[in-house]
Amino acid sequence: QVQLVESGGGLVQAGGSLRLSCAASGSMFSTIAMGWYRQTPGKQRELVATISSVGSTYYADSVKGRFTISRDNAKNTVFLQMNRLKPEDTAVYYCAAFRGATSWGQGTQVTVSS
Repeated sequence: QVQLVESGGGLVQAGGSLRLSCAASGSMFSTIAMGWYRQTPGKQRELVATISSVGSTYYADSVKGRFTISRDNAKNTVFLQMNRLKPEDTAVYYCAAFRGATSWGQGTQVTVSS
């Protein structure tokens, strides 16, 4: 199982930006597809973005054009750059590693005020 630690969440005004980071353990990071999910109380966790081991990306329609997922294999880290944030982006954001069973980080809170 991959150990994941997220950071970078916080409180930001609508229209602002945040950059989330997720540090992963292990030597196989470069071969693992990674993703970001988010969850609000009472709702299912939803997929935000993914990045494959070779850098192919996918975005949910709700964040396309505003969020960018990237990875630095030398630092075992995946990022989520979030621009033009909206109040509806408020959620706990989770990092995920897709290697066999999905591994999850502990989550980081993002709050966007209107």
